[in-house]
Amino acid sequence: MLALPFFHNGPTDHSSVKTVKADPLNLTLLQTRLLSGFASFELLTNPDSESGAATGPDNYFPTGQNGCFVTVQGNVKVNQNCLNLSDGSFQGRGQAQNEPSIAANPNSPSNIIAGYNDYRRGDGTCGVSYSLDGGSVWQDSTVPNGFTRFSNLVNPPPFSREYWEASGDTAVAWDTRGNAYLECMVFERGSTTTDNPDSSSAIYLLRSTQNSGASFNFPAHPVVTNYVPVSPATSLLDKPYMTIDDNVASPFRDRIYVTWTYFASDGSAKIYEAHSSNYGQTFSCAMVSAPTSCTLVSTPSPLCPVSVTVPGSCDANQFSQPFVGPDGALYVVFDNYNNAATPPDNHNQILLAKSTDGGVTFGPLVKVADFYDLPDCATYQGGQDSGRACVPEKGTAMNSVFRATNYPVGGVNPQNPSQVVVTFGSYINSFSKETNGCSPAGTASDGQNLFTGVKTPGACNNKILLSTSTNGATTFTGTTTNPRSLPTVNQAANQAATDQWWEWTAFGNSGQLAVSYYDRSYGADETTGTMDVSLSSSSSLSSFKVARVTSTSMPLPTEFPNANGNSLFFGDYSGLTIGNNAQPVWSDTRDIDLFLCPGTGTSTTPPAICTATEPNGLVANDEDIFTSGVGISSK
Repeated sequence: MLALPFFHNGPTDHSSVKTVKADPLNLTLLQTRLLSGFASFELLTNPDSESGAATGPDNYFPTGQNGCFVTVQGNVKVNQNCLNLSDGSFQGRGQAQNEPSIAANPNSPSNIIAGYNDYRRGDGTCGVSYSLDGGSVWQDSTVPNGFTRFSNLVNPPPFSREYWEASGDTAVAWDTRGNAYLECMVFERGSTTTDNPDSSSAIYLLRSTQNSGASFNFPAHPVVTNYVPVSPATSLLDKPYMTIDDNVASPFRDRIYVTWTYFASDGSAKIYEAHSSNYGQTFSCAMVSAPTSCTLVSTPSPLCPVSVTVPGSCDANQFSQPFVGPDGALYVVFDNYNNAATPPDNHNQILLAKSTDGGVTFGPLVKVADFYDLPDCATYQGGQDSGRACVPEKGTAMNSVFRATNYPVGGVNPQNPSQVVVTFGSYINSFSKETNGCSPAGTASDGQNLFTGVKTPGACNNKILLSTSTNGATTFTGTTTNPRSLPTVNQAANQAATDQWWEWTAFGNSGQLAVSYYDRSYGADETTGTMDVSLSSSSSLSSFKVARVTSTSMPLPTEFPNANGNSLFFGDYSGLTIGNNAQPVWSDTRDIDLFLCPGTGTSTTPPAICTATEPNGLVANDEDIFTSGVGISSK
């Protein structure tokens, strides 16, 4: 029987702080701004530098055969691993889970699968857990992605395997036959971090065949490969996402779609797509000489007057999300940065492409809405997290510096294929605009947005907005409506002057819309930076009922910290599926982080376990994946 030693609460070791390494990607300023948080943190931050521990050790000591099962008043931990004791210099490495996605089996809604970035092995990998009882109890799967075949290129290199150094950016989905799927992005770090100059990246698919997400095929099947055997990298695949046509009557039943951003050497960032019609065995552009041979989604358009390369090219994009309608139509929505804006205005736009032939071709781009991205972190948070946007808390505190971006999520009403809905975050909205002290103020030198009123209570605040099409995505309410006048799903009184961000959206079978998101509308969230998760739901798309999902507020994250102990990376997004209930999934910080006590583990003193306090005064915490079932409103 393991005895619990005295818990010492000592300072976290920050004797050598995290450093930004030389850019191994040769990205332009715009590409660096668009790069996802996962890729940016993994490839542009030194993972071997020093950094440095919130409520009981349930996440460390196993409670039974299922590992470290944790619940917090109805909120359930998804990843069942027990916390590793990482050195303070690797806080978060070997420990964290973030960026979750989730999907319920359409044939058996109690069978749910969740994917996430998983750092338990040290570096990031693609993690998966599954539930057979609607999300009350979870088990972890092991993803066999250590190496893959590398013979799928037109001109393959003279070896048969590629051993990938890191992976993440997962998405999960089901087909109509009871098979679950995991999309996993893999990459090499290059010679800036390792002695291997290889900077290749790729996207792979793994299938769980008829066993509920408990195990997967090996080796993984290639969606697209970007072979770059040198450093620095000349190009990079980033931010993939997947959907599957799970409509039994669709002409493209069970077709798998994956989209991603391709950062090219010419400074562009375009959206591409590939599809599989044989359950992920092969993809439409796996055997190509370059990712640019795949289907281009972000086609040239008059909507893109400020191009990086060729005039009219929509070549500055990120955060694509594919989704399908009950009639088999494929939609891809994404952030675009090729619009014109007259300073001090700094809006960007959300575009959508539609395919009616199973992803073979796409029609003209459609404008969904304008949006305003989150503010430059360094400007408002004491110089921290330079080059990235974040969600600053109000007042004098400057601890909320994890990178964050507004992005779109779309869905089609299963009862009405003509009704297409896109939700997205915007820092300028009906509650955050000039009349209450929040105004666009141009851009910082790094290209991130500036605003007046960022740190002023009641002034600037982020909201989740709604843009709707009633004609199959030919036009949207946001096509010509200013974001200051678009409806928001954040309709509770306490949300009016507070921040909501990182949403995910899903329709129920009866046509109800559910939207989950991070929320600072409870208690002192807005000034302390603590966070919650809420769910808004509606049948009318005009009146939304808001339910608090988290049972207690979450402290600011502390893993992957800077010199102040403030987390730089908390993921990029959250997830939501609808099975028996709405099932939001998020990265949670209410579990404690633990370390080896200073002065222990020596020849004279046995090892002991300690919590630790960050330089910012926060008790160090872990990042775990949590979920909870929530009823959907019929209003």
